[in-house]
Amino acid sequence: MKRFAFTLIVAASLMSDAYAQGLKLPALSPTTKITQDFSTSTIELSYSRPSIRGRKIFGDIVPYNTVWRTGANSATKIKFGEDVTFGGVPVKAGEYALYTVPGATEWEVILNKGVGNWGAMGYNTADDIARFKVPSKAINETVSSFTMGINDITFNTANLDMAWEKTKVTIPIKADNEARLNADIDKAINNPSIPYFQAASYYYETNQNLEKAYTYVNKAVEENPKAFYMWHLKAKIALKTNRKADAIAAANKSIELTKGTPNEGEYQRSNQKVIDAANKM
Repeated sequence: MKRFAFTLIVAASLMSDAYAQGLKLPALSPTTKITQDFSTSTIELSYSRPSIRGRKIFGDIVPYNTVWRTGANSATKIKFGEDVTFGGVPVKAGEYALYTVPGATEWEVILNKGVGNWGAMGYNTADDIARFKVPSKAINETVSSFTMGINDITFNTANLDMAWEKTKVTIPIKADNEARLNADIDKAINNPSIPYFQAASYYYETNQNLEKAYTYVNKAVEENPKAFYMWHLKAKIALKTNRKADAIAAANKSIELTKGTPNEGEYQRSNQKVIDAANKM
């Protein structure tokens, strides 16, 4: 017993000396932080990444039907810069702990207020602000380290993908920003510095208010007649609104303005696609 106590004292002493000397060893589950621009704000992720290391993960190291910290070490956290729907559930802007309950064919996803928890320790269902289920799917490739990412991003949608071992789960995210952004555009158009090009781009990409988009892109090229990218946008909007002659003319103008520039090849191809499509109208 005395020898065991002495061993503990020596071990503690060695650990203390190591910390005193600033010893830093590789983490088995290193922490990563991701900040992704989304809609008009950001989504931030903070989580630790355990690795397989020859183990069976789901159904073993990570048991089924049990709350999992969704990573390692402290609670995995996700922060939304604006109100979103997460897995179809409305969620207010803010930071949350992200827990999951893995299953063989579906996972339950939980957003919880316990951002200061150490993993699942301290988890309390009373602090849940969202719970929903999503299917899990088997993938062919083996993902060695637990991986999360914000993918498939559009103006108002994205997916949170989680993958480890041979399992992948995808959670849809949506920012209900259409009405707000349309109101912001209408307000900005009445200001001295009018964002015609940005407004036209947004309407084109979201496939809404295309007549207004055509009006705005025309005003943009009037103010910036040498901006080849604005002429290219005009060509695309004209094509989408069935203005064949305008689409071809704008595409040719864009090609002309890029001659001799580093953008020549790219815009030659892009504009030729518009011309070819217009000729089939």
